[in-house]
Order: sequence, then C-alpha cells, then structure tokens
Amino acid sequence: MRRKQSITALGSLPGNRKSKTCTERYRSIQNLKWVGIVAIGVAFAMCGVVAQAQQQAKAPKIGFLGARPAASSTGLERLRKELRALGYVEGKNIAFESRYAEGKLDRLPDLADELVRLKVDVLVTPATPETLAAKNASRTIPILFVSPVDPVAVGLVDSLPRPGGNLTGLTSISAELGGKRLELLKETIPKLSRVAVLWDPKDPSSGQDWKESQLAARELGLQVHSMEVSSPNDFESALKKATKAGSSALTVPDSPLFLPKRIADLATKNRLPAISGNPRGGFVESGGLMSYGADRAEPYRRVAVLVDKILKGAKPADLPVEQPTKFELEINLKTAKALGLTIPPIVLMRAERVIK
Repeated sequence: MRRKQSITALGSLPGNRKSKTCTERYRSIQNLKWVGIVAIGVAFAMCGVVAQAQQQAKAPKIGFLGARPAASSTGLERLRKELRALGYVEGKNIAFESRYAEGKLDRLPDLADELVRLKVDVLVTPATPETLAAKNASRTIPILFVSPVDPVAVGLVDSLPRPGGNLTGLTSISAELGGKRLELLKETIPKLSRVAVLWDPKDPSSGQDWKESQLAARELGLQVHSMEVSSPNDFESALKKATKAGSSALTVPDSPLFLPKRIADLATKNRLPAISGNPRGGFVESGGLMSYGADRAEPYRRVAVLVDKILKGAKPADLPVEQPTKFELEINLKTAKALGLTIPPIVLMRAERVIK
C-alpha cells in the first residue's frame, strides 16, 4: 500500500512538470506575439516618419525676393494663394523661402545670393531691381519675374517670345501706361499744365517711365517736371520743390522705392493730386487720388502656372514672356473732395474701384 502511494506520488511529478512547461511555453509564445506586434507597429511608425521626412525633404523650394518692406509686400501671399489653387500645400509638397530688402535696393544682391545658397528650385521676383539681382546671382536657377516694365530693354531676356537663358515671366508695360496716367490727370484737371514725375534713377524701369512720360506730355500739351529720388529721405524735399516749381499734379510710377502710404501722405500734405502706377498697392487707400495700371492679382495667377510648369520639367527659355490683359483704375472720392476736385463722369465710369 505504501509502495503504491509512492508510485502514485512519483507518477504525478512528471505530469505536473509537463503541465507547467506547456503553460510557460504558451505564455512565452503569447509574449513573443505581442513583442512582434509591437515591433511591427514601431516599424510601421518609423517608416511613416521616414516617408514624411523624405516627402518634406523632396518638396520643391520656392524663393521670393522682394525690395519693399515685408509688412507692405503682398506678392508672396498672392503667390501662395494661387499655388494652393493648383494643389500645392505648404509643408507637404512645397516650401517657401523669402527675403526682403526693406526698401534698401543695395541689399538685393546679398539677399539674392543667400536664396541661391539655399538651393531654391524656382526664384520669383516682383520687379526689375529684384530680377536684375537674381539674374546676377544665378545663371541656372529658373527665375520668374512679375512686372518689369521692359525685360528686353533692361537685358533680362533676349525677346518676349523666346526669352532664352533662365528667366521668364510677365511684363507690366507700366512705362507705356505712363501716358495714360497723364491723360487721366488731364481729364480730371482740365486746366492742368505742369506735372511732377517722380522717378528713381537707380531703377531702370522707373527711368523708362520718365522717358515715356516726356513723350506723352508733348502730345497732351503738358510740361513735366523731373523729380529724381534715390532715397525715401528725399521724398518730402522733392515734393516741396515740385510745388515751388509750379507743378499742380504728381505721377508716381510703380517702383519698389516709392512706398505707397508715404507718398500718398506727402501728396495730401502738399495738396497735389497724384496718380500711381500700382493699383491695389495701398496708394489710393492711403489717400492718393488715383492709381492706374495692370491688375495686381492676374500676374501672380499666371506666375503660379509658370511655377507649376517649371516644377514639372519645363524650361524658362521655352516659356514666352506674357503681357497683362487686364487693367484697373482706382479713385478716392474723399481725396478728390478734399482737393476741391470733381471727378468727371467719363473718368468715374471707367473706375473698377471707388473709395467714397
């Protein structure tokens, strides 16, 4: 009886050990499964992070070089908006780098070099001074300009149909509109005889505007007074000289140096009816009498299309320089009233925007 119990006791030992071993093995397998699941999850997460980083690293970089102060420049925001409409999302499939000269044109070459060192894929420039600086900084990066007056005359491209090189974009033909601005002043002020023309000798486009104004003035029977200004510090003295010289109106070409609000304030102070070549640029809103020029939204829509084409493989040399098709006239009736002027109905009916 004692022997049987011993055998039974001894016989139960292997069974217990076997049962315990199976349980441990089962638990080990379960643990391995969870470790595997976690490892796979981590691997997928890491792959996602790597893929996202690679996607961001591969996102094309658009450089924007502006001469005006950043606070008063709307070009980059317009470009962002138009590129979003084409499916480009900042931080996902496109990136931006911007530099502003804050009205100091002599800073443009260094800022252009800085954008080139950042290896931007496309460089966008709003006007002639920025475009010249960009061209001198790179002969390979595609450069898209928005509103140089005559890109052929200033040496940016070989011709409008076949630009050649690494530049193309849109021309504003602002200088050709200088005569139209004088005509609008003449229609608004019938007794007008002498007009001051503000221009910057350091800006080739501004110089062209002055030349075109002289030609148009002769046809309109007007005398034009040259006001060369190379620094914002000279604005006030220049306008005082203009009034002393007998000028009874002012034209302001679209140039980075001419800060809209500053010029509008001084024109109001000197009681000079003034017209700008930069519609929706803040001049009329700040108290300037009128502005007339190419629509400011249209060029950035078309430049966004050019950016898209270049990112998809097109070459600037094969993309013709485009010209504006839409023009805008703005009028500030509050300013007209303050100056004792009545805007003729024939002029008022042509305005796209009137501030009352």
